[in-house]
Amino acid sequence: MTEIRRDTLEQQTFFDAVGGEETFRRLVHRFYQGVSEDPLLRPMYPEEDLGPAEERLALFLMQYWGGPRTYGELRGHPRLRMRHAPFRVDRAAHDAWLRHMRTAVDELGLEERYERQLWDYMLHAANFMINAEDEQ
Repeated sequence: MTEIRRDTLEQQTFFDAVGGEETFRRLVHRFYQGVSEDPLLRPMYPEEDLGPAEERLALFLMQYWGGPRTYGELRGHPRLRMRHAPFRVDRAAHDAWLRHMRTAVDELGLEERYERQLWDYMLHAANFMINAEDEQ
């Protein structure tokens, strides 16, 4: 019997397992549909068209989950907190962001284990971005 060496087996990335670029583009597009109508979040996007922000998030998420490294090639290190520092991200913004992302994640219809892994990351990311106390 011939043994297959462990290091010769190809590991499937999360990116590939959930459907690759198409899945991440659907996720981000649906998310920004919600953001575009949100009175709290929409002002945080200075560009008239949300297209550039949508593209940046899609590229970031694809790279993070094992897809193409395009985000890093175009923008360098993500530096997420630094890039979001000019914007007031309090608990209300956090909750609004998660509300739109929850809708987008749910509409993907991923297998439970992938949905949970993706959602856990989104929760962590949203918490990490808080940079202001709620106004009283």
